[in-house]
Amino acid sequence: MARAKNQKKIFVLDTSVILHDHNSINSFAEHDVAIPITVLEELDNFKIGNDTKNFSCREFIRILDKLSKNQTLLDWVPLNGGKDKGKFKIVLQNENRELDAEKIFGKNKNDHKILNAALTLVEQELGRRVILVSKDINLRLKAKALNLQAEDYETGKIKQENTYYSGQITIENVNPEVIQEIYKNDHSADLSVLGDKLINNGFYILKNAKNSILAYYNPIKQVLERVEKQYIFGIKPKNAEQTFAMQALMNPNIKLVTLQGVAGTGKTLLALASALEQNSQYHQIILARPIVPLSNKDIGFLPGSAEDKVNPYMQPLFDNLSFIKNQFGANEKKAKKIQEMEEEGRLKITPLAFIRGRSLSNVIFIVDEAQNLTPHEVKTIVTRAGENTKIIFTGDVHQIDTPYLDDQSNGLSYIIDRLKGQELFAHVLLEKGERSELANLANDLL
Repeated sequence: MARAKNQKKIFVLDTSVILHDHNSINSFAEHDVAIPITVLEELDNFKIGNDTKNFSCREFIRILDKLSKNQTLLDWVPLNGGKDKGKFKIVLQNENRELDAEKIFGKNKNDHKILNAALTLVEQELGRRVILVSKDINLRLKAKALNLQAEDYETGKIKQENTYYSGQITIENVNPEVIQEIYKNDHSADLSVLGDKLINNGFYILKNAKNSILAYYNPIKQVLERVEKQYIFGIKPKNAEQTFAMQALMNPNIKLVTLQGVAGTGKTLLALASALEQNSQYHQIILARPIVPLSNKDIGFLPGSAEDKVNPYMQPLFDNLSFIKNQFGANEKKAKKIQEMEEEGRLKITPLAFIRGRSLSNVIFIVDEAQNLTPHEVKTIVTRAGENTKIIFTGDVHQIDTPYLDDQSNGLSYIIDRLKGQELFAHVLLEKGERSELANLANDLL
């Protein structure tokens, strides 16, 4: 049967999509959405818990329950939104199907049952285009091996060209008078040197044949300001990128900062040092990172108390704190200040899951390894910000430890893409490693 040119498509959702975005069922415009019965069975395993995936599971189940009032889910049910939205239904697998994924790939695996549900739709909905949507690359490959169209879930995924926004721009052949004015007055109102490269809280290296200067566009005063190295809490920036990062971290008007870069570029260290320098302005400093268990095993499998279980995941944060402590003698004022803050609970290192649900007021909140968060998780964190709160995300979008995220769909890339140019936001890409010559060699050649 010929396929109608403008016929609605049918998108079959995998469990990974729903756990990534609980509202995914409403993201396919006028097209129809099918949920394999196996997906509901898998979701049953995720409905209890305090992780984001548990929240997504519960929210999705509530959405289905609300949509299916007084209706059977084996028939097409209208989605919210009226005539501009499609329909959805739960799909079973036909045991008498011509093509059987379980016979080809093996039985007793839910992925293969989901494939069979999609293949059943292909046979039942003759002439309609059926597309499996999954965050699981291997499942998509298996689908394609069965001549079944498969796609990644694209909602919240940024464009490839936006992945490498650095937050800093080098401008050559700048009028020397502008550079001299910034040197003399620490700022310049002449923004013509930026041309179409002007961006709120953007950082610039202004150069001409003889001189260069580091500058920052202040969107409040609408001037180019000089950026100088700051020596804070025993830490001094070692290059232009770190100098820009420190400027953003220490600027009270910038409430959200993202630092991206490979290991050894100083992201977490700079964030922590700046937070300690500003400790008198906030009630608490919180350092958190998501726990990504190895071999897909929950931390409950590890021996010991709750603290014993999470400490290995928090060790990189403790290492950065120890490095700062070691810049001072045991009896120096700043060393004692760190000790005092830890004892009073004003400096806290914790897994991200442990602060879920809190309102963040009067705190500096540093989230390390933010590339392992989904866009929804990042949004949830930022929307928790109360009065006098600064949030700092650090991470490397090329070192993702979760199987269903990539450099375009993770929360760190998402927030950089969506918020660049906003007055409350600044981003700096750190590219030069400063950990050691050996670490730099490994980053460059291995």
